[in-house]
Amino acid sequence: MANNDVEVAIIGGGAAGIAAARQLHDAGISTLLIEARSRLGGRAWTMFAPSGEPIDLGCGWLHSADRNPWVAVAERQGRTIDKTRPPWFRNSHEDRFPLTEQEQFREAQHAFFERLEAMTANGIDRPASDALEPGNRWNGLINAIGTYISGTEWNRVSAIDAVRYADTEINWRVVEGYGVTIASHGVDLPMALETPVTRIDHSALRLRIETTKGIIKADRAIITLPSTVIAQTDGLFRPKLLQKTEAARGLPLGLNDKLFLSLAFAEEFDKDSRIFGCTDRTATATYHMRPFGRSIIECYFGGTLAHDLESQGEPAFFDFASKQLTDVLGSAFARRIKPIAMHLWGLDPFARGAYSFAEPGKADRRAMLAAPVDGRLFFAGEATSQASYSTAHGAYFSGMAAAQALLLARPR
Repeated sequence: MANNDVEVAIIGGGAAGIAAARQLHDAGISTLLIEARSRLGGRAWTMFAPSGEPIDLGCGWLHSADRNPWVAVAERQGRTIDKTRPPWFRNSHEDRFPLTEQEQFREAQHAFFERLEAMTANGIDRPASDALEPGNRWNGLINAIGTYISGTEWNRVSAIDAVRYADTEINWRVVEGYGVTIASHGVDLPMALETPVTRIDHSALRLRIETTKGIIKADRAIITLPSTVIAQTDGLFRPKLLQKTEAARGLPLGLNDKLFLSLAFAEEFDKDSRIFGCTDRTATATYHMRPFGRSIIECYFGGTLAHDLESQGEPAFFDFASKQLTDVLGSAFARRIKPIAMHLWGLDPFARGAYSFAEPGKADRRAMLAAPVDGRLFFAGEATSQASYSTAHGAYFSGMAAAQALLLARPR
């Protein structure tokens, strides 16, 4: 294998790995970015519809865009930043969801988040679902929103971790694709693609990184694998790092999947508007109508619903979406939509989910997962971020922090 002896190996070619590798490579450090897939980007992935339009099967929003470093990266690449207000800040389809009810829902959701913050003031962690008001008619939809935010229902989420998340509520998009922006940031880095890592042996003076294509030797490594992969890969570390494995187990990845549909006679719908499939239950998708003004619907599924549909295969997502949309818009609407593309992130062996949440009582596992080991093993990825977890910018910041810590640990 070429480049099988380097100073620093970066394991995982997603947003965190690319950010770390870019910083070290530009500092003149001998690095190798090791990625199991045939592409860079990880859970950021832009593909193209038959029309030629880019669609993001993974992350798509520049959350906290006013402090998101990927904005500057995209601008340096000459890409177009769309600052249209996101659909979740706008009114939904009024025929099925009257404005008075939408306002009641917003008030109930705001009260839920206020109670959530208040109940963590004593430092005692509880399931975030404890902040739901018993009997409130909007609990189902608030829980559905929880699955979009965390990839799981509120009863599985640490209240303290949820409150720690920091967001400026400024959300932009890259017209040409967030995934392609992230991947392009690493395009000229030394890398080994289609090279899954099976073991990281840190028993000797130098690291031995075992891959399906052979051994890579390195002085130090930055590990940016998803928490699920760390938790579920038996024998990943030699000697074992029980604290790391335990930390990762407390930070599972929730599940979110996108299904993109083509839409005929799209002009009927406002650009970047939203429709809820149902407003009285948790098992509902949300439908982003005409993103960027395109003749497309972005269907978003989360939590238990996404898991259940994945177990039935891709056609189940289209059947579910078609049923919900025709319930809202009439039976003739079924003739106007066709599936374009999706990716089942829960069944992706190199992801095994969408993005991390902390289980109740395990909010501090993020710091445990991020802590370096012996000045040679460093950890990054969205799951290691205290306040920007679940985002590509949180992954970026964590990668940069790990690279900086590694530089400081090098002999002078």
